[in-house]
Amino acid sequence: MTAHGTAPEPAEHLRFTQYLHLLESVTGADENDLVAHILDDPDALMADSAVCRHLDRRAAALLRDPRYPLWADGLGRTVSRSAFLTRRMHEWTLLRDILLDGPWTAADLLGASDWLQRKATAQHSRLPPPALRLLAVQGRTRRVRKAAAQLLASSTKPPEPS
Repeated sequence: MTAHGTAPEPAEHLRFTQYLHLLESVTGADENDLVAHILDDPDALMADSAVCRHLDRRAAALLRDPRYPLWADGLGRTVSRSAFLTRRMHEWTLLRDILLDGPWTAADLLGASDWLQRKATAQHSRLPPPALRLLAVQGRTRRVRKAAAQLLASSTKPPEPS
């Protein structure tokens, strides 16, 4: 206990906060080195969580950017020792392919995690109709199917007369 009667913050919490701060300001070539350093932390779950937050933030920012493939390739190699982070990177790339009319299959989208299907329907209303139709009928959860059906319905409504 500290003098104020509260327990000190566990070391892994302090490292997690420090990692997030470092990841927010990392640039260019240093990014992969920093991510590799974090993934060497003895608390693998905490390290994956910190890197996942960074990966999600950067992927969202670069999703429609032509630099995304180069970034994803480099970071993908760096996180390849983590099955969770590798899958997350793959799913961001799948979402990008769907949004930008890149190569994807129904099996890719239906085999994706609940996280990706929810993200696709909750934050990316510009999904093309084939993806929305697929998720509206075969999405993993009722929530995904409902959201996709609503997005599909709103995208096919004729404009209101003025």
